[in-house]
Amino acid sequence: MQRRGAERPCERARAGEDYLDHFTASDGARICYRDEGEGTPIVLLHGLMAHGGFFREQSALAAHFRLINVDLRGHGASADADEAPSVERIAADVTELAEALDLRDAIGVGWSLGATVLWHVLTGRAASRFCGAVVIDMTARVMNGDEWGLGLSPEACDARTAAISEDFESFAVAAGQAIFAQPIGPERRAVADWASDEFARNRPDAIASVWESLVRQDARALLRRIDHPTLIIHGAQSSLYGDDTADHLVAALPNARAVRFEQSGHAPHLEQPVLFNRTLKDFADRLSCGRTDPVTETRGEI
Repeated sequence: MQRRGAERPCERARAGEDYLDHFTASDGARICYRDEGEGTPIVLLHGLMAHGGFFREQSALAAHFRLINVDLRGHGASADADEAPSVERIAADVTELAEALDLRDAIGVGWSLGATVLWHVLTGRAASRFCGAVVIDMTARVMNGDEWGLGLSPEACDARTAAISEDFESFAVAAGQAIFAQPIGPERRAVADWASDEFARNRPDAIASVWESLVRQDARALLRRIDHPTLIIHGAQSSLYGDDTADHLVAALPNARAVRFEQSGHAPHLEQPVLFNRTLKDFADRLSCGRTDPVTETRGEI
């Protein structure tokens, strides 16, 4: 069924995928997304080099919610050969999509890059269309400096920039492995190899543009303006961010709590999907626009 706001199916991005809906952004770019299920809208925003298929394990939630799974600009079926995407432009796309679909009382789920995009959306003109947020393993500022140490060192950021430019395939393959808890066991080998292959399918210039924009971001001022109830999900074995990063988000956001996934790295929704889906459903079931149960704890371990 074609929903209001969708113009026509997107072309297949890769063999075996379902057709996607799309809308045309204000600058003429085609932004593709999957729209399935009924009920409270959940908007899924993926990480750098990923695409909506990285939320494939969350498709089971379509039995309870309306899932809107976006291929962010420069990624997946929303890749365009003639553009240099930025975080701000991607956030504008999500805002325009929320308006095109006339979303009400939605929950935004942002993983890594997707979390930074979500913070921009929740402090923009579409903020009132959302009543809650879920952040998956992200920091308010990627590059350390100026008494900020909850991200990556400038040297690490520069090394990633160089690797994207000089040997993107090797960088992407390694990054696809690194999002999982190490060492990768046999039960996760197939999904880790799939992630590496999918990361490597991206255009290096598009990823370079998004990465350079992401490194420039400092969302600390945005966090103070977000009063949406927020669940911070953190992988205890993440190679990028630790407990202190999640603690900072809980302290900086007016209404937030954190849950730590003990057996996950940077991608709890892929590594512990059953537990992740149950946690997201429980959060959504407690939530209504402008109101949730009082936050009485700042950390859980599951």
